[in-house]
Amino acid sequence: MTTSAVPTPAAPDDVQLLALAHRTLDIEAAALQGLKARVGDSFVAAVRAILACRGRVVVMGMGKSGHVGRKIAATLASTGTPALFVHPAEASHGDLGMVTAGDVVLAISNSGESDELAAILPAIKRLLVTLIAMTGRSESTLARHADLVLSCAVDQEACPLNLAPTASTTAQMALGDALAVALLDARGFREEDFARSHPGGALGRKLLTHVHDVMRSGDAVPAVAPETGLVDTMREMTRKGLGATAIVDAQRRVLGIFTDGDLRRLIEAGRDLRELRAGDVLHPGPKTVRSDALAVEAADLMELHRITSVLVVDAEGRLVGALNSNDLMRAKVI
Repeated sequence: MTTSAVPTPAAPDDVQLLALAHRTLDIEAAALQGLKARVGDSFVAAVRAILACRGRVVVMGMGKSGHVGRKIAATLASTGTPALFVHPAEASHGDLGMVTAGDVVLAISNSGESDELAAILPAIKRLLVTLIAMTGRSESTLARHADLVLSCAVDQEACPLNLAPTASTTAQMALGDALAVALLDARGFREEDFARSHPGGALGRKLLTHVHDVMRSGDAVPAVAPETGLVDTMREMTRKGLGATAIVDAQRRVLGIFTDGDLRRLIEAGRDLRELRAGDVLHPGPKTVRSDALAVEAADLMELHRITSVLVVDAEGRLVGALNSNDLMRAKVI
């Protein structure tokens, strides 16, 4: 008995690959437009239920819906709505204890018939929580058990076989984002709130890092009295490596600043440096920043005035620190 070899499919050409990509994007874009038309009263009710929630939003889903659910839970948590993901299969083996009275459960299933999720629906209902279903079938088991139903139905998947979750998971993801955005706006969530939940990110550094966190302080701050000779003033600048020095009075109030650029101009003018005092050559009214200001404000000040360093003062105008662009770059503020 002989068997015939299975023919190897021909490799697609570039035109076919691009055509499939375009088709996928067209189908998923159409799915989102269709979803937009179905977002109505039930969506508003879901947002209000979550806003009234005394506990957390517990997101559940199996398979690809579970992956989407994890992302939705993470997005909610990072935008002011406490949330976590519980795997339905693990829930039936003890993890349902993570769901408590006062929570809202957001259960995601395109078919609404996921066995693992259906098995725990009666137990969820006994916990007296609000159950929101995100499903593609309004007549499904999940939908029948739910208090609120959010439709994420799509006409077809982008998969050529109409089998792999593609357009349906895109719709779920977008609907989850819509919930998160509506909730953060209703809560008055601000950039500062976002930064607090993202302290390691670029926005967190910009909105949480203050000048006093990154400034030079103590003996690292170049400062001289107005009667200090210019030669000693230059030595102070060299020791501290800031390219400038503050000139301060006896109470350390800032009188002015002297920079490397000022020194070059004096040399070019042929001035006798040995005869000069710091008070003779200072620039009055230098740019300063408060120590409690955000570091990004210091960066903006330097950029606006095209300077590379700035003096740091307290509320009484006393010198407490110094900062340059390198300090801000090391702190990843700029």
